[in-house]
Amino acid sequence: QVQLVESGGGLVQAGGSLRLSCAASGRTFSSYAMGWFRQAPGKEREFVAAISWSGGSTYYADSVKGRFTISRDNAKNTVYLQMNSLKPVDTAVYYCAAASSIATMSEANYWGQGTQVTVSS
Repeated sequence: QVQLVESGGGLVQAGGSLRLSCAASGRTFSSYAMGWFRQAPGKEREFVAAISWSGGSTYYADSVKGRFTISRDNAKNTVYLQMNSLKPVDTAVYYCAAASSIATMSEANYWGQGTQVTVSS
């Protein structure tokens, strides 16, 4: 069992930055691929970024490539999402997820409760 708790969301002006954190409980964190998703009001949840268990592979949605960076610290059981050059369209609730592999991230085993990110114009 893995429990995920996101933090770091908030209100920021366009062009600003935020860093989201996702703290995981359980001793098996390092065996999971981790991902970030987001859901804006009235829209479906969408993939943002994912990272392999070792941190050696990362993947990004085209909409955030070059602006967002996913990373992880297995010693701290934490995955991060550094978000730069934020745009109003990035406004959403951001969720972290844990899956057995990046390929199965959309059917992740575990999900956090989400953290709100609001980007003002």
